[in-house]
Amino acid sequence: MSTEPARRRRNGNRDKENGMLTTGEACQILYVHCNTLRRWTERGLITAYRIGPRGDRRYRREDVDALLIEQLKFGSNGIRKQGATLP
Repeated sequence: MSTEPARRRRNGNRDKENGMLTTGEACQILYVHCNTLRRWTERGLITAYRIGPRGDRRYRREDVDALLIEQLKFGSNGIRKQGATLP
């Protein structure tokens, strides 16, 4: 019996348990392209956490939710939308 599959196992559920999202998952929630999210990270609008030898980005669910609320309140241009009464 070979142990090959056991060595190649990924940590797929570990990020979910920690509340971390991949770039793709965060983009789906925010309805933006991956390059937009990377630009926002470079500008300091959201924090990305680098993991692994490739430096893959992960985002905290709380940070993504907070940014989504800001988008709903102010829009992508930073101007408050009329009638926006979100917390």
